[in-house]
Amino acid sequence: MAVQCFWETMIMSAFVFTRRALGLSALGLTGLSLGASRPALAALAKPTDKPILTISGKITITNDGDKASFDRAMLEALGMQKFTTHTKWDNDAVTFEGPLMSAVMDVVGAKGETAQAVALNDYHTDIPISDFVQYKPILALKRDGAYMSVREKGPLFVVYNYDSDPELKQQKYYGRSAWQVAQFVIK
Repeated sequence: MAVQCFWETMIMSAFVFTRRALGLSALGLTGLSLGASRPALAALAKPTDKPILTISGKITITNDGDKASFDRAMLEALGMQKFTTHTKWDNDAVTFEGPLMSAVMDVVGAKGETAQAVALNDYHTDIPISDFVQYKPILALKRDGAYMSVREKGPLFVVYNYDSDPELKQQKYYGRSAWQVAQFVIK
């Protein structure tokens, strides 16, 4: 119970800080209420630019019928995190930047246990939502300071900080690290 309250406080603080810092202009968030385990946002603005991510399935906050669509600015408004890590796809360490996957799930009110990442080439992988709290992967938009093109595994790439925990250097986690992500289906 104490851990749950701690995370509610942390998420609430992050939301209030982001809300004040951004004036809610990028996300268009208009309300806040506490749910059983995390804050729920009352509204999500529509993208003002071309959407690069769609989330559907077991979500409670939408902006496009039964889905939530995001443009780049909306994702950046969730707060950019940065880490440098070695990957199995690169010879040298790479710096990735993007919002925490937990923040992405929170803003849509995800209620499932699994997020199925679907890539532009129809590759899909199931990622336990518990990973988002335990390992803090990000939805990377940038690689070494530059936005990623489709050719460079972009526009979105689920990335774990593989150097932060030896357990993450397993095929199981590399397989969950989907690139060219276009959508998530919450199950």
